[in-house]
Amino acid sequence: MTARIAIIVEGGTEKAFEKTLRGFLGRLLPGQMPKLQFITEDGRIPKEDRLRRDVERLLKTNDAVIALTDVYTGSQPHDFETAADAKEKMRQWVGPESRFRPHAAQYDFEAWLLPYWPTIQALARSNRGAPSSTPETVNHQKPPSKHLDEVFRSGQNKRSYSKIRDGVRILRDQDLAVSAAACPELKDFLNTILALCGGAAL
Repeated sequence: MTARIAIIVEGGTEKAFEKTLRGFLGRLLPGQMPKLQFITEDGRIPKEDRLRRDVERLLKTNDAVIALTDVYTGSQPHDFETAADAKEKMRQWVGPESRFRPHAAQYDFEAWLLPYWPTIQALARSNRGAPSSTPETVNHQKPPSKHLDEVFRSGQNKRSYSKIRDGVRILRDQDLAVSAAACPELKDFLNTILALCGGAAL
């Protein structure tokens, strides 16, 4: 039986991730590819009672619901301090529902793009070095999206990073296993989907 999975995401960058994710899962889950329903929010995952209500509604037509938030949301004070904190708060908001799986990008989704630094350099036309060999340690003080904006502004094109346009271009034809090897939170997210579909863990 094909699994139906709803994935609540924050916005355009995560939506751009959908095509790459589908291609990656298709290779690992031949004959078991889930039906994925991406729900794009307006830049922020719902909180508290609204998240609980949304999850309850989506579970009426899906086997599982995944919520994917950034740890860095730009708010002051910060909504979350770490990925573990974000996941724990989302679990508390939704309550004891085993079909709900919270996940977080630490500190924002762009951390999962940093392992493709040669592609980023080529698109930005910059030789600027990568901010860290461990992308998920780039933090609240200067989250990954800020580093991407800097490299694009410092490049020959002298333009800012566009989450939707450049996110799609960075991810095009990439193997998510590369990023998962460097980003434990992405690996955890992918393994959740694989487990729900009876696939082998990364």
